[in-house]
Amino acid sequence: MCGRFTRSSPLPAIAAEFGVRLDRFAAATPRFNVCPGEEVLVVARGADSSPDAAADGSGSEEAVAGFMRWGLVPWFASDPGSGPRPINARAETIASRPAFREAFARRRCLVVADGFYEWRRHDGVREPWFIRLRSRRPVAFAGIWERWTPARGEPLLSCAIVTCAANALVAPIHDRMPVIVPRAAHAAWLARATVPQELVALLRPCPEDVMEAYRVSRYVNATRNEGPECIRPATDDPAGP
Repeated sequence: MCGRFTRSSPLPAIAAEFGVRLDRFAAATPRFNVCPGEEVLVVARGADSSPDAAADGSGSEEAVAGFMRWGLVPWFASDPGSGPRPINARAETIASRPAFREAFARRRCLVVADGFYEWRRHDGVREPWFIRLRSRRPVAFAGIWERWTPARGEPLLSCAIVTCAANALVAPIHDRMPVIVPRAAHAAWLARATVPQELVALLRPCPEDVMEAYRVSRYVNATRNEGPECIRPATDDPAGP
């Protein structure tokens, strides 16, 4: 699964990687410990949060950036706080599972990140590891999104990250990893016209030779902790929460 990640790249680097304007997010601070239930930066088409927006995401074809809650709230939910709110959707079943198939067909997004954490048990202790591209460039996690509309007030936009089997680098740490959409495929993932076969073909592990992984301090284990300390390489010191 993917349960924590970072979004610490400078906004100009994110804007260049995703081809979107980020002027209105100038106050957004770098994040080193993004957790489920929080607002995450995504790029999507038709993700308008106005009350009169099309429920199926069939609005503008322009890709724009915005924030969504991490944890998918289906449109039919009685309220945003009831029932399970999946943070991940498995690539193997996303096209057929009722909870995800409509969003996969019509409402896909790119979750902006630059690395993710996984935990490996060693000598009875869960050790956190950080995984990112060797280039240190921002990455796009494949995502799906939903719009939940209350009786009154603004709609809630929420999302889940698509995961796949781990590549050879990640497998010794965890058996799953987020699907990373290559820059050349961003437009295809977001476009409503992309046929299912092309979408499924993108749901594969990122090549391990372009990635790196290293152990980090248990400081990141606490969801309240934030900052560059989260991604600093671990030492042999027992320090940690």
